[in-house]
Amino acid sequence: MTLQKIKEKKAHIGIIGLGYVGLPLAIEFCKTGFQVTGLDIDQEKIDLLSQGESYIKHISGEKIKHLNKEGKFKGSTNHTLIRHLDCILICVPTPLNKNREPDMSYVISTAQKIAPHIVKNQLIVLESTTFPGTTLEVLIPELEAGSGLKANKDIFVAYSPEREDPNNKKYSIATTPKVIGADDPKSLELADSIYSFIVNKTVLVSGTKVAEATKLTENVFRAVNIALVNELKVIYEKMGIDVWEVIEACSTKPFGFMPFYPGPGLGGHCIPIDPFYLTWKAREHGITTRFIELAGEINTLMPDYVIQKIIFALNREGKSLKNSRILLLGLAYKKNIDDTRESVTFKIMELLEEKEAVTDYNDPYIPQIKPTRKYKQFAGKKSVALKKINQYDCVVILTDHTSYDFKAIAN
Repeated sequence: MTLQKIKEKKAHIGIIGLGYVGLPLAIEFCKTGFQVTGLDIDQEKIDLLSQGESYIKHISGEKIKHLNKEGKFKGSTNHTLIRHLDCILICVPTPLNKNREPDMSYVISTAQKIAPHIVKNQLIVLESTTFPGTTLEVLIPELEAGSGLKANKDIFVAYSPEREDPNNKKYSIATTPKVIGADDPKSLELADSIYSFIVNKTVLVSGTKVAEATKLTENVFRAVNIALVNELKVIYEKMGIDVWEVIEACSTKPFGFMPFYPGPGLGGHCIPIDPFYLTWKAREHGITTRFIELAGEINTLMPDYVIQKIIFALNREGKSLKNSRILLLGLAYKKNIDDTRESVTFKIMELLEEKEAVTDYNDPYIPQIKPTRKYKQFAGKKSVALKKINQYDCVVILTDHTSYDFKAIAN
């Protein structure tokens, strides 16, 4: 029944979590003709969407207005609507706790909220990045306990990791292959059928654990290589060698080399977090992930390296860090977006203020800092105008937004 409804585009899709992953998914499914209900615990998001407004910078308000005009989308905070849906995609945060261990609270609370309302033959897909075994060991037990239904018999469950890269002009949801894993053939068939409407290629794997491990491996690979170039930057700087020129020259080799670039630390929801999911799970099996943990240590220490560079630059001008005015350019974790998740700027700002420096920031995409789980002390802080740049003792470029005129800033 559900498969036929999917094929005929009569299936009603629900997306839980309307953030950087869930909202783009909702837009894509609506574009292909499906009816979509978006669920989120944040009433403000629901209100903005109903007014045709976007709360994500790179998603235009016009796209939201078009959703409303077509009448294919409905936003709500009411999880009882789950019983009216055919396919449910879970896109909730999976952060780390203060001990850098997986925080499954969002996945668990979501499962507990929807379980009393799920009905037979529904497809439920987890998209949140997580450790291998989450679907089988965390999600399914919660769904079964709260519903009385059996997974892969009464309801169908799959895992398909999000591969969202906010504001990537080259790759979209449609052009990025979609990895899908399930632990029974019917669940895999249903998940493949629904995603095939919005992506050009699906990649089917043998189970949910493989799909979960795929996403972690992608980001562990990036984290390890970024750590390598971060270490090379420190080494080559001591030797008077420009690491950027080295990487550019290496990139001319047509095989066997992939460029990665140094930075002030790692940002975004994936790369700073995913390796720790794997190291935590590996410990359950008595395995120490020394290589991955070393890479994490190197990347985690980069903000301290930035602080030392600031201190050195100020000393050269006869100034101390204490009471110096520091302007940080860029709060987003990467250029040309308004996403501050795990942004290294927060950490550098915190380290500077601990050393009694006076900090401000400028970011054309983030006029004011919203409350965050980790850096509550900066909530409400506003972006300062660049025209005030000459009032600062030191200016630190942390995010290379295209709109920044670096020559003018230097002058």
